[in-house]
Amino acid sequence: MKAVLVVLDGLGDRRCRSLGYMTPLQYARNRVLDRLAAEGETGLVDVVARGIPNGSDTGHLALLGYDPFTCYTGRGPFEALGAGLDLSLDDVAFRCNFATVAEDGTVIDRRAGRISTEESRELAESIQTMEIDGVQFTFRHTVEHRGVLIMRGKGISHRVSNVDPHGKTSTVQKPMPLDDSPESIKTAQALEKFLEKTRQILQTQPINIKRREKNLPPANYILTRGAGRLPNLLPFEKKFGLKAAVVAGGALYKGVCRAAGFDVVNVEGATGTVNTNLGNKINAVIESLKTRDFVLLHVKATDTLSHDKKPREKAEMINRVGEALGKMLEQLSSDTYVAVTGDHTTPSEIGDHRGDPVPVLIWGPDVRGDSVTRFDEISCMCGGLGRIRGVELMPILANYLGTLELYGE
Repeated sequence: MKAVLVVLDGLGDRRCRSLGYMTPLQYARNRVLDRLAAEGETGLVDVVARGIPNGSDTGHLALLGYDPFTCYTGRGPFEALGAGLDLSLDDVAFRCNFATVAEDGTVIDRRAGRISTEESRELAESIQTMEIDGVQFTFRHTVEHRGVLIMRGKGISHRVSNVDPHGKTSTVQKPMPLDDSPESIKTAQALEKFLEKTRQILQTQPINIKRREKNLPPANYILTRGAGRLPNLLPFEKKFGLKAAVVAGGALYKGVCRAAGFDVVNVEGATGTVNTNLGNKINAVIESLKTRDFVLLHVKATDTLSHDKKPREKAEMINRVGEALGKMLEQLSSDTYVAVTGDHTTPSEIGDHRGDPVPVLIWGPDVRGDSVTRFDEISCMCGGLGRIRGVELMPILANYLGTLELYGE
């Protein structure tokens, strides 16, 4: 028995005025997703907990059966693993953005005008490695404005604050120790020096000079957040008896899965953006199922369009994904289950994460089914799965696959 879990990032939404008070899922009315719902079993998922807005890191941990309240240590390590970097248990890793920051510290653009991957990659080469106060800094670019930073050395801690204001203020924050330990103080001080040195280097890079000449925001600062250490997760194969792989474009999703022992399948054209090559990703899923029992397929674009407040484009992307899934269904063996859900709700008229539940469906050879015939946030309220927590989804799937041991005698 095989299974594919399709995670459409930020899939959940609210009724949008611009769509005639429908959610993007309702507006899309995709025939493939509706077919899977009509033939399968549906419900709602509180990904982390009822009413709690969550990030994609904690959301994916939960959907894979790991309780983020007990195992989450910060987003940075997942970004680093997903970028192909190796971490020791003593390393501290951060999630980063290239940003545009004024001389007085005012954040003009947290994403440097969504600078291109090619430009960011060139900028990253100028600040890849640095040593400050006995601490080794390693910076790697991932996608568009995103990157990861690793601190390696004796006497450092992940207990340091975010530099990225993330909309809470308009000013870059000074890295601060989150406790009184010498390790936290040393880490915050070394990080502050690193950020100042990189600011000086980035300011004079040819890419940024050209961007200023074109009246584009320069990527002249590194915003860090999500400091953490590598979590010690029970391997997914031991937990559920399933050999697994992930097909994704973004580093974070690869990193969460890699931490759980998944094989990471790198796909040409899987960009982690709206222009991702869905056809290649579907082909990678089919190929991966030949040697694995479980594949997670992640699509980022639905969340990107939500953050950009583009509900109509989000609906169009849902339709693109639905059509790609239709082609996948034609190639699946008859003993394969498919689950479709999101990792959190991102209302596309708000542009940020919220704690609303997300719709979920499970389709397969002997799924009980229910009376729901459409896949959206409202219809799935009536589904046979009811309202579950994210950590309950994998046990439900593993039960269908017959890999769980009997509890009791």
